[in-house]
Amino acid sequence: MSRYTVAVLVRNQFGVLNRVTSMFRRRQFNISALTVSETETSELSRITVVFGGEEIAKQQLINQLYKLPDVCSIKEFSEDNSVSCELLLIKMKNEASSREDIRNAADAFGAVTVDYSKDYITFRLADSSRKIDDFINLLREYTILEICRTGSVSLEKGSTTIRQIINL
Repeated sequence: MSRYTVAVLVRNQFGVLNRVTSMFRRRQFNISALTVSETETSELSRITVVFGGEEIAKQQLINQLYKLPDVCSIKEFSEDNSVSCELLLIKMKNEASSREDIRNAADAFGAVTVDYSKDYITFRLADSSRKIDDFINLLREYTILEICRTGSVSLEKGSTTIRQIINL
């Protein structure tokens, strides 16, 4: 099973997100990351979906998504043709015995301390999903209090934009 990242440009209207994600459910795709936001215009939203599946089923899904009336365009991303990023906030227990190791790990990965108390330390890391996974796995031997991840956001490399292929 392959992993795919697809951006869906949609009209920014009530119920559109539900219709798009329902299409994934009906096609029995498990969504592993979902990010939604307005674009450079408030009339459009961008839905970025990371999911796993087979190539043929993925292509059928994209064809079905194009049939939804509020879908303007769809772009599939790969590591070669895009720049992707994810945001992680991770809250760690602040214990004297592990504090230095945790700070060293954060420094090595480029994580920034965004909140600190005698009981906990919160770090922010914006990077690839793989690097975030590696950072979390390294910290698992210490006490993780809470994790929050945004899901992947992606833009195509070069001057091409998703709006250049609008299907209105």
